[in-house]
Amino acid sequence: MSDYIDQAWAAALPTLMEYIAIPARSPMFDPDWQTTGHLARAAELLREWAQAQPIAGMSVEVISPSGLSPVLLIEIASTRPELSDRTVLLYGHMDKQPEMEPWSAGLGPWLPVLRGDRLYGRGGADDGYSVFAALIAIASIQATGGAHARLVLLIEASEESSSVHLSQHLEKLLPRIGAADLVVTLDSFCESYDRLWTSTSTRGVCGGVLEIEVCADDPHSGRASGVLPSSFRILRELLARIEDVRTGEVLLASANVPIPGHRVQEAAVAAAAFPPLSSSFRPVPGVQPMAPDALGELLNETWRPALEVIGIDGIPHVADAGNVFRSRLAVKLSIRLPPTADTHAVGEELKAVLEADPPFGASVRVVDGARGPGWLDALSGARATAAPRALLPLALLLLPATVALIQASALAAAGPEAVGTLWPLD
Repeated sequence: MSDYIDQAWAAALPTLMEYIAIPARSPMFDPDWQTTGHLARAAELLREWAQAQPIAGMSVEVISPSGLSPVLLIEIASTRPELSDRTVLLYGHMDKQPEMEPWSAGLGPWLPVLRGDRLYGRGGADDGYSVFAALIAIASIQATGGAHARLVLLIEASEESSSVHLSQHLEKLLPRIGAADLVVTLDSFCESYDRLWTSTSTRGVCGGVLEIEVCADDPHSGRASGVLPSSFRILRELLARIEDVRTGEVLLASANVPIPGHRVQEAAVAAAAFPPLSSSFRPVPGVQPMAPDALGELLNETWRPALEVIGIDGIPHVADAGNVFRSRLAVKLSIRLPPTADTHAVGEELKAVLEADPPFGASVRVVDGARGPGWLDALSGARATAAPRALLPLALLLLPATVALIQASALAAAGPEAVGTLWPLD
């Protein structure tokens, strides 16, 4: 199986690199996506590659209703009649984050570059690999005489935009998909390649744009500063309402939830087994992590809310900055939330706290943004050990080959998005 995967991956790599070269930005980042056609190009490229794979009982279709980003739907019949009533649904996405420039020398978002066993470029690991990983895994199972249940692969094109089109697609496609016995989401991280990892939770997200205005024009700073309050000063005061600047604690009550005891225990096991999460990044010398130890880092990343400013309008580039009073700002906020937090309640509290009693009577408005709920599996207590074992026989019909493919390609950087249940493969 490993030899088959190595050969199939080498053959697929040029197509993955061709996919990386397509600027298939998610609809949120490309409002003219229907005109540019980049998402359609990506979908067609993946369809052509998928259709050419040596998989028995497979149908491949791109579904593109008017006004909706495309979906690649692949259905594969079970290899045995007794498995035909079981369905495994595999999920991925083909849309991409924006460029986020600058990149390192010699690299770029739409420039696929292979260095050793790592492929650089936008969308390779998030999440273009998913269709390649899934179908090569399935082909390897069939080629080596293995068996699998009925398989459905759904690759959407609006995930980076909070999956704004997915629900409408699912309304139409659920009768075809049927009831899934197992859902495999190929869009996450893992800490190592020698174990089978399953996510037990994912964080939610709540966002919005904070708009501040204090003056109708943009006067010279030599006249207005000290007379009118700067929009940047008001921004600092407003952000202090929702985040403790010393600790990073999010101060919104609805964003904080009790952490279940067994989740703390799971995090402790993972923290003892692997290096701290902070070691998977490249902080500049002297930067200290926000948590004092590996356990704290895991809990911060999975169960505690965190605020990030992800965009700002109204501030010029340093090279273009003149002595002009900053009359207005627009700041895009993103709050990562615990799995069980109510994203809509957080959004309402965020808006109420920021818009209440504006400093200096300035115009302050919050425009609602992303509302992505978190997810928590149903396993707890005694079920946490029993339930995964009950699912394991079905999972093993597919997952070892996928894991082996990921081992072989080594495209994803280490670092878990959620604490996982560990199943050693050896």
